[in-house]
Amino acid sequence: MTAWESRPTVCVFCGASDGADPVFKETAIAVGQALAEAKLRLVYGGGSIGLMGAVASSAMQHGGHVTGIMPKFLERVERPSLDITKTILTEDMHERKMGMWGRADGFLVLPGGVGTLEELVEQITWVQLKQHTKPIVMLNTLGYWDPLETLFKHMRGHGFIRGEYEIDYHLTADVPDAIAYLQGNWPT
Repeated sequence: MTAWESRPTVCVFCGASDGADPVFKETAIAVGQALAEAKLRLVYGGGSIGLMGAVASSAMQHGGHVTGIMPKFLERVERPSLDITKTILTEDMHERKMGMWGRADGFLVLPGGVGTLEELVEQITWVQLKQHTKPIVMLNTLGYWDPLETLFKHMRGHGFIRGEYEIDYHLTADVPDAIAYLQGNWPT
């Protein structure tokens, strides 16, 4: 067993685009560095572009361990990163998501599009339904997730998120806080 095999793994969901503000990419680079320096393995969607590529490249540049999981049909679009520890090609999106979920001890969600939102909401739902207890952190760069937080409050106010089905996640704009939260909340 290598030293990395015993380390926790963080699944990062994020965009295959850099976003409109350079701060998004700068934050993704900081996340990759922070994961590597904390000796936390990274599993992600496998792409070399956008925030995905920035997180993975930064983690590798800082001595990290990175596993990318990508469905074959996205190879031309998201271009698999060739300079990571391991790349796994899957048949479809479901296999990709299950591969990431199965390796993850926690989730860190950066800004992204509809795919990122879908991955985040799926994990929040699984926690809500007590299918896992893995921590979920939404990295709120430039207030990106504020509208979603408002929607969750709206759902609570209308009685669609209640008591025993309360949703559990941590919202922060601070990379060190995000890493610390994950490290303090691994499933038992």
